[in-house]
Amino acid sequence: MKALPFLLLCALPLCAADPIELKLWPDGAPGQMLPHSKGTEDFIRTKSGKNTLTDIHDPTITVYRPENPNGTSVVVAPGGGFVFLSAVHEGTQVCEWLNSIGVTGILLKYRTPTRDETAPHEKPVADAAKAIALVREHAQEWNLDPKRVGLLGFSAGGNLLAHIACDRATKTELPNFGIMIYGGGFVDSKDPTKLKEGFTVPADAPPMFLACAHDDGQNPTAATVLYLEYKKLNIPCELHLFTKGGHGFGMRDNKQPINAWPQRCAEWIGAMGWLPKQP
Repeated sequence: MKALPFLLLCALPLCAADPIELKLWPDGAPGQMLPHSKGTEDFIRTKSGKNTLTDIHDPTITVYRPENPNGTSVVVAPGGGFVFLSAVHEGTQVCEWLNSIGVTGILLKYRTPTRDETAPHEKPVADAAKAIALVREHAQEWNLDPKRVGLLGFSAGGNLLAHIACDRATKTELPNFGIMIYGGGFVDSKDPTKLKEGFTVPADAPPMFLACAHDDGQNPTAATVLYLEYKKLNIPCELHLFTKGGHGFGMRDNKQPINAWPQRCAEWIGAMGWLPKQP
């Protein structure tokens, strides 16, 4: 796994202490990783950048603690097509923003690449569930509320979130709330107004915040379909579709309407009662 420069890991004015990194599977992650296919090699060569991570076989979490923590934490799952992780604008910078509103940001470095597997999301979902369990295990030590642990996913990380929150083949560790930014991949390819066969939203799905740009392929349709399923079940859900913004912006300010998503998300987190004021 490539290391990121320390200055990219933490905005010093916002962090109360140095980040803590923990392995998810100290005895080794379950299952075997497939060797790269030519398609995966081409994807890495043409789409990865200097701030992306790949070949993650030993997944970790890195805990970024704010100066004035409010007890809420959010596990952050970057995107990257289940091939690599966009670890800065969809990772460390997101943790910095969470710190700015008093939330403990926890960067999840899940296993990649899994693109060539029959179900590319399975190992990342297992890593996310393990991360949530680990946060709850350390909740007292890190001054966190084990009942206020969220999961925020971008793109492939959003697909991961959809699967762990909704499409659960077995009982797993659930987040208390989810934040999906331009996620997709869970609707029928022939009729994107419907969920794909076998994907369902259960009655105990966690509350969800959804944000996407109108000009982002089928992802705004996927977000809308997911919102409507939530509405049928009367599960709290908030949907924001912005006129422009495309895909993959993360925390970048590209001067598009979508750049307002962090403010809208912070308002939602507060409205749901997960931003209590500290004495």
